[in-house]
Amino acid sequence: MTLAAQGVMLTVPGRTLVEGLDVSLAPGQCWALLGRNGAGKSSLLLALAGLSRPATGSVLLDDKPIVDHPRGAVARRLGILLQHDAEDFWGSVLDFVLLGRLPHGTGLFGADPEGVAQARSAIDAVDLIDHADQPYRTLSGGERQRARIAQLLVQAPEYLLLDEPLSHLDLQHQLELMQLLAGLSRAGHTVVMALHEPLWAARFCDAALLMYDSGAYRHGAAHDVLNQENLEALYRCRLEAVFGSGYPLYFPVPS
Repeated sequence: MTLAAQGVMLTVPGRTLVEGLDVSLAPGQCWALLGRNGAGKSSLLLALAGLSRPATGSVLLDDKPIVDHPRGAVARRLGILLQHDAEDFWGSVLDFVLLGRLPHGTGLFGADPEGVAQARSAIDAVDLIDHADQPYRTLSGGERQRARIAQLLVQAPEYLLLDEPLSHLDLQHQLELMQLLAGLSRAGHTVVMALHEPLWAARFCDAALLMYDSGAYRHGAAHDVLNQENLEALYRCRLEAVFGSGYPLYFPVPS
């Protein structure tokens, strides 16, 4: 069972984001998706989720175009964390997280005890259990982000696509989330996340996909792809590498 892009081209008016992308995302893998602002990371995640169609090529789920799968079946197997929050939610944090059970036929109204237990477990996993009964709209930005991740966890998808999951999170919660997502991949899930932090990608991800502004891309094992030469070309700036604990820290060098 795999999620794959086959000859995918993504475009916006007047520009090609990526061209001829071939990549297979297998169970048990944790992928980092890196690129400058506007490089097409969000567009690629939407295409992989079947929420937008590539200009050319196909996204395949189990060797079948994802658009040919019933939408409900896709929602049970694949979950996506979008970059921007939805409109203000009126209920509690627990109510909000329970919405993740909707693809499985349960949710906010008439939620079964098992679903509630799963939601509380997910809330605890993102360090929000003390806020479970708090109105969602009163959470801080970082707390909302963690609640949104808990909602994705409750959906229990095989494939987790996350657009900048570390946004608004403090350093402790960034670390805890990366450990959580890496653990899910080791348990057999496929995790693909758009990141702006090469250090987290190098430390926790098995593979990386670099998206260049020109429409070109590069992918492979994280330890091979995330080197100084590739990252300088990706971000268009000089970097200084500082090594510690086996993971290089890359700092931009003023021109």
